Amino acid sequence: MTTNKYSEVEEGTQKMIWATEGTGNAELPGSEKKASPQTMNAAAANQAVSTEVASWEGVTIHEHRFGGIEFRVGRRELGHLHASFADLPFPRRIRDELVAEGRARPHHVLPNSGWVTVPMRTASEAASVIELFRRNYQRATRGRR
Repeated sequence: MTTNKYSEVEEGTQKMIWATEGTGNAELPGSEKKASPQTMNAAAANQAVSTEVASWEGVTIHEHRFGGIEFRVGRRELGHLHASFADLPFPRRIRDELVAEGRARPHHVLPNSGWVTVPMRTASEAASVIELFRRNYQRATRGRR
């Protein structure tokens, strides 16, 4: 049995409930089961992604020149996080596949490049961002180990 703890966060006029532990559907105190996807506040999603990606061997964290934090392996950028979304570079072929599959959108500033933008508003979106960072990490470290 998975145990979940939930926190309520005031964000503007909207109260959001997000999981801080465990996965899957769980009972909220005083309510019936909450269906996925679970809404997360931006700070929680950002922290979850940052903690995971920063734990990988050889990954360094830097301030991103346009705000947010950037993750690198050596001099190669794996991607960066803004408050509620991630931007990641891919070869154009992979970028086109990710967009066609609905896993990412064209980059919010450079839509014709290999870069993608991925929102982080739910636990599943944050997990998807981690998967995309992992994909870039594997490309960056292939043959280095």
